[in-house]
Amino acid sequence: MDMDQFFAAIRAQRENKAQTAGGEMFLIAGLGNPGREYRESRHNFGFMVVDRLAERLGVHFEKEQLKALVVTAPYEGRKLLLVKPITYMNDSGKAVVPLMRYYKVPQERLFVIHDDMDLPFGTLRVRPNGSNGGQKGMGSIITQLGSQEFSRLRCGIGHPPGQMEVIDFVLNKFSKEDSELLPLVLDKAASCALDFVTQGTTYCMNHYNGTVE
Repeated sequence: MDMDQFFAAIRAQRENKAQTAGGEMFLIAGLGNPGREYRESRHNFGFMVVDRLAERLGVHFEKEQLKALVVTAPYEGRKLLLVKPITYMNDSGKAVVPLMRYYKVPQERLFVIHDDMDLPFGTLRVRPNGSNGGQKGMGSIITQLGSQEFSRLRCGIGHPPGQMEVIDFVLNKFSKEDSELLPLVLDKAASCALDFVTQGTTYCMNHYNGTVE
């Protein structure tokens, strides 16, 4: 067995363990757009956080299911389903909601992570419910689910400078200054997602809402 086969076997064992382990399942969805050209854009903040979370849990996105890249991982006696929709942002709900139904994940165990222009970069804001706030990926999930009653983590990206168009701003990379803080923000957001699983939304609001420094 060569090294590639060895690591593939280890990953398969981890995925099988996650799928068969006891405990409640939580669905953590990061929103973004698929494709190399969008990988480092502001609009892919949700993808970046879930990637950081997968890295911390030692798993990799290698499976496509119901219009999303998915991976499962055990965590503190629970099962986590990490999700990155490949529907493009505006149709995120067409991936997230079918996965919720397939895995029988109730709304109270759904956690959605997305970018938010209404918050300055470096600001995190956890909410237990609410409207989409103009974020079309969230709007799609609310429409498909028929409810606003689920927790979400809003990751601030700030407003476009000057006369810059919104679409150009969100699909562009972070500034050099913001990029220096980005790893710390991603780590904090990933920790928030894990604490949502073990501690709940109120705890996350009390401990994570604010500016990452």
